[in-house]
Amino acid sequence: MKKIDLPLVFEGKGNKNKQSSRGKSFGYQILGFGSGGVAEVPVNVDYLLIAGGGGGGACSGGGAGGAGGYRASGYGPSPLRGSALAITTGCYAITVGAGGTGRSTPGSPTTGANGGASTFSTTTSAGGGGGAGYHQDDAGSGGSGGGAAAGSSPTAGGSGNTPPVSPSQGNNGGAALGSIPSGQYSGGGGGGAGATGGDSSGGTGGTGGAGVPNNILGPATTYAGGGGGGSQPGGPAPGGSGGGGAGGQVPSGAATAGGTNTGGGGGGGTDDGTPSNSGGNGGSGIVVARVPGCFALSGTPCGAYTAVSSTIGKFTASGTLTISVA
Repeated sequence: MKKIDLPLVFEGKGNKNKQSSRGKSFGYQILGFGSGGVAEVPVNVDYLLIAGGGGGGACSGGGAGGAGGYRASGYGPSPLRGSALAITTGCYAITVGAGGTGRSTPGSPTTGANGGASTFSTTTSAGGGGGAGYHQDDAGSGGSGGGAAAGSSPTAGGSGNTPPVSPSQGNNGGAALGSIPSGQYSGGGGGGAGATGGDSSGGTGGTGGAGVPNNILGPATTYAGGGGGGSQPGGPAPGGSGGGGAGGQVPSGAATAGGTNTGGGGGGGTDDGTPSNSGGNGGSGIVVARVPGCFALSGTPCGAYTAVSSTIGKFTASGTLTISVA
């Protein structure tokens, strides 16, 4: 997402006509003499970008949704830290990805929808892949891949880290091993930021891939866990740490949704003739920015932006971030 770039206006001494200027000098945007304007100052911004999780697939042994892509700098596990954003003071559009819709039967398609991407400046986290529906298309690929659905033969889960970035933003979804033994159907778990989704086993769905902790807000919070696959007739498959929804279970358990603002994948559906055959919705994402103490952050709208401190802010919905000199 490009920076919002407004023209600068100045009025020189004795000049009756205002003029616009986009002059640059030594990396700073400048104004005419006496204008009183403020230069664009370089700043390195640490960030956390979590995309929306994928929705769970429907029906017998539905695959779980994959977690939304995890991208970060400065905080969290060091192998997953990218470089801080080298940008300037000014205004930036922020997009927070929505969770993908879990599918239900009867209906088409039965494969869960992918989550929405989250963006800040030049950095994007891809939405999680949707979990596959029973005997339906392949699981979705994305930040982390969705789990495969039960069928007559083994099926692989969706691919994570799609499109590829370094460090990786997620992992593959789990496989479904087919209807073995007969009458037992289960889906693969969704991939998480920290681990691949679990494969199904007999009538028990695969567990969701674990998310990862990040302390950019202060206390460590775990994000981007994959959903658990649907189970028939085995025990419920849990979602991964970091907001992954649990898989549905015959005969008594509906799939649950991914955690709000965690990017967790939705649980896979099952089939007992009730609404519990529906997959869970994916959880929405989050965007966090953190700057050095000589700068300050603000954001709009107020319902989307929360000022944790003057230098740390988080978006739980899309908005505009302003970075200024303190």
